Amino acid sequence: MKDNRYSLRALALLMAYPDAELRSHLPELLQAIDKEAVIPSARREELHAFAAELARLDPMEVEARYVETFDRGRATSLHMFEHIHGDSRERGPAMVDLVQTYEKAGMLMAPEELPDHLCVVLEFASTQPPKLAMEFMGEMAHILTAVFSALLQRGSPYAAPIAAVLELCGQRVQAVAIVADEAMDDVWQEPEAFDGCSTKGQSKPGEAQPIHIVRKTPAPVASATAASVFAKGQKAPEAHAQGARI
Repeated sequence: MKDNRYSLRALALLMAYPDAELRSHLPELLQAIDKEAVIPSARREELHAFAAELARLDPMEVEARYVETFDRGRATSLHMFEHIHGDSRERGPAMVDLVQTYEKAGMLMAPEELPDHLCVVLEFASTQPPKLAMEFMGEMAHILTAVFSALLQRGSPYAAPIAAVLELCGQRVQAVAIVADEAMDDVWQEPEAFDGCSTKGQSKPGEAQPIHIVRKTPAPVASATAASVFAKGQKAPEAHAQGARI
């Protein structure tokens, strides 16, 4: 199996925040990808076009587009556990397990990095033998396919590097149906403090205030078996990671 470590690292950087330093190294990243030639030639041409656009556009526009694409909605999030656990409590233990996976393989993360970010996952994969790297990345192919589909639907040029990741891991690139993100304004909207909110169970001033009569019954006593289940909790699913710099 062909070596793919430099291509994985290059793709990790192509998916990173496009600041001035990253844009200055675009030619080197493309050269590394072309030299290994493990990504299909048609996709490599797309990556060249993608990099050319990053270099051509106004830096402020490029950086703002990145934030708008990846930080304002779950469908295109580069945090893998965001697609699995969302904001649930299982995400924390899964992150811990992922960090331990990295550490066992000898990869230590920078303090500001989160282990489930795709850039970190790709870098970790680049430190593994090619066969293991492909198997590792293949476990999250369904997530990457969903992200690719969301980016493709929005006409984002970042669909190209995601497609390259899928092909590099021996996966078929295809668009699938996705669930539209809830609008950010709705997600972060807080109820009005003094105006009431009929959709939250309280009518607004001037409207009839319904009265609900509820018959109170004794609560059942929890069994020892049920209590023990909640006390033990559940172990988060095993996860993986990324690392290394080109």
